[in-house]
Amino acid sequence: MVRPITAGSVRLNTLDDEERGRGQLSNSALQCRRSLQIVRAMTDFFNAFLLVYAGLFPIINPVGNAPIFLGLTSSRTEAERNTLAHRVAINSFLLLAGSMFIGSHLLVFFGITLPVVRVAGGLVLIAFGWKLLHSGAELEDQRLAGAKPCSAADDSFYPLTMPLTVGPGSISVAIALGSQRPAGTLEMSQLALLGGSAIAGIIALSATIYVCYRFAKRTIALLGDNGVNVVVRLSAFILLCIGIQVLWTGYSALVIAR
Repeated sequence: MVRPITAGSVRLNTLDDEERGRGQLSNSALQCRRSLQIVRAMTDFFNAFLLVYAGLFPIINPVGNAPIFLGLTSSRTEAERNTLAHRVAINSFLLLAGSMFIGSHLLVFFGITLPVVRVAGGLVLIAFGWKLLHSGAELEDQRLAGAKPCSAADDSFYPLTMPLTVGPGSISVAIALGSQRPAGTLEMSQLALLGGSAIAGIIALSATIYVCYRFAKRTIALLGDNGVNVVVRLSAFILLCIGIQVLWTGYSALVIAR
């Protein structure tokens, strides 16, 4: 028996079709919204990653510091030099991460301003660059000649990590990057995203430092001993100029603040 089609049944079918259409539209809108959120999160991650890496790489300059590292470790064996490169990379990661995440809070706690850090760090960098400029590649040999043999851990922090690799300029930039947090209240997911991107940038930078120091001997093997000494002295002069620039930047900021 054929069921007759009435106006009520047609109206019900129309309402069902409209509800299905609305459901499909809502699902499509939800998927589009989720896709946009994912794309936005990936964009924010890569932007923060590039900001950290590109902001710190020119100041740390592991490629330019590799000849100095090789000159200071010329009396070491290949295994000891590789261990030093690994420890310097780890120390650099800890210094940069600590400066970025808790550096600004420590400055506020002790009542120290960023220009003062630049002035003090510039003086340390000038002293190290001046000493290295006059001693050259023999600096480490002379120091080790009158000292007892020490492990790689004793020399990995000073002067190889600080001030050679992570100097006052990079510490100041790391503190400045860490203090530039987005305005307003952020959710935990956003904080985790920004923190993860910053950590990823520092890890990538530490890996770059390790690679440059690890293969420094192969990179400048064609220079010879005299060539390495010349490159070390030129790099030391550039390091001295960077220290003076950092000192002048901090001093100028202090004068303007008055």
